[in-house]
Amino acid sequence: MPKNPKQKYVANQAAANKTIMKNILVLCTGNSCRSQIAEGYLKHFAGSKANVYSAGIETHGVNPKAIKTMAEDDIDISNHTSNHVDEYANIAFDYLITVCDNANEACPYFPGNVKRFHYNFPDPAKARGTEDEVMGEFRKVREQIKAYTQHFVEQHLTEAQ
Repeated sequence: MPKNPKQKYVANQAAANKTIMKNILVLCTGNSCRSQIAEGYLKHFAGSKANVYSAGIETHGVNPKAIKTMAEDDIDISNHTSNHVDEYANIAFDYLITVCDNANEACPYFPGNVKRFHYNFPDPAKARGTEDEVMGEFRKVREQIKAYTQHFVEQHLTEAQ
């Protein structure tokens, strides 16, 4: 424990800097699958390092297959809602991640020092076939998003950031 006031101040500032939470927005077309999955994993991997939000340039409702595939990996997104990007206009985001080309192209301007990232994940909602084949596509995309979000947290939400 620091003894003099200056050491105490520096120690308190260092502790405060470690606890500053980042604001992350994940944006997709309908905020039903990919952005919901990414929100779930970002919350899981980031823990108390970030406030994570997801939105769409439209709202399509949360896809039940996205909820099911995340539950298979012990991540509960059943309480997520499908939100429109305009709902978050007053939040100062540190990071914006677009998870489909359509959202990347239609993404509104966010003021401030927002770092933008883009990765075009396949849309599992467009999968066709048997229930097993469709769920297989959801699982494939889930694993891609899981790897991306884990790497994102490791790269951008470390204590040195």
